[in-house]
Amino acid sequence: MTYIATFYTHFGALTFQREQKRQGLNAQMMPVPRALSASCGVCVRFAQEGEPQVEGATDLEGLYQEEKGGYRCVFQAE
Repeated sequence: MTYIATFYTHFGALTFQREQKRQGLNAQMMPVPRALSASCGVCVRFAQEGEPQVEGATDLEGLYQEEKGGYRCVFQAE
């Protein structure tokens, strides 16, 4: 499954991407799709089987699963 994680800060996105790569996952930073958020303007798109592991992610705003031409919210920070 492919996920998009949005963050409040650029640093949070960069830290999360590095951790995903350290775990051997394909993760890349990219501009946030306008349909999701505009907080820091950068998100991390990654593929992972099963439930995504986001514990300890700094400044995580939301987590979305890519679906047929759209996104389904998996997690939203309060």
